[in-house]
Amino acid sequence: MTTFDKREEAFEQQFAHDEELKFKATARRNKLLGLWAAEKLGLKGAEAESYAKALVTANVEQGEQAAMRKIRKDFEARGVDQSDHQINRTLTELMAKAVADIKAGR
Repeated sequence: MTTFDKREEAFEQQFAHDEELKFKATARRNKLLGLWAAEKLGLKGAEAESYAKALVTANVEQGEQAAMRKIRKDFEARGVDQSDHQINRTLTELMAKAVADIKAGR
């Protein structure tokens, strides 16, 4: 194996690792976002966990913006006053927390 082949393999492994981290962090972020939204919606216990799980599933099945659309729709239906800016800010904060948690092995 040449030095070039070794470098190529290392880059491929790093890319795969980064993509796995991104997927795990996004799933964790959406679960945390779901728990945050559930609290705003007055859901507790198993209902809150179920809501969070539904956000993770929606994101995987329907794409990156699915969680945001679901939260916006549910907030409007229940009269929860949160702007898109506030939701996006929470989304950003929770992504940072999710990445830190995964890197720390949590």
